[in-house]
Amino acid sequence: MRAGTAFALAIALSGTVALAPSAMAQGAPARGTPAIITQAVTANDLAAICDPTWSGVPRLESIAYCQGFLTSFGQYHALLYPRGGPARPLYCVPVPGPTVAESGIAFAAWTRENPSYGHEPALDGLLRWAQANFPCPAGPPARSPRRTR
Repeated sequence: MRAGTAFALAIALSGTVALAPSAMAQGAPARGTPAIITQAVTANDLAAICDPTWSGVPRLESIAYCQGFLTSFGQYHALLYPRGGPARPLYCVPVPGPTVAESGIAFAAWTRENPSYGHEPALDGLLRWAQANFPCPAGPPARSPRRTR
């Protein structure tokens, strides 16, 4: 699967997903060392995971978590809003689109630039970012699904 396609699939979860109740740090970090975020509850948590300030294995795990989160987000959106389906998508990633890694870094930067959304649920922040960066072109309104009798 091409990176752009993976991102398009990864950029769109608009449904509700139950997340852990709070972000947790692993152990007590040394003074002056940033806490390692292990769960994405808020947009700020996800931003810290997608653009981590720590190094070593925790950094690699964090980036893998971010990319999995974004991929799941996009795949869910693609299932809810298939191309040519009855409902208009919430955002439209161009083809080719950015890679999943580029998207994670861009989301983290957007979150820093839009701190008022940082405490929202991670999925809400990610959807706001996707809609701000990948608006759908104007077109006819979504058509209603047809019912058969």
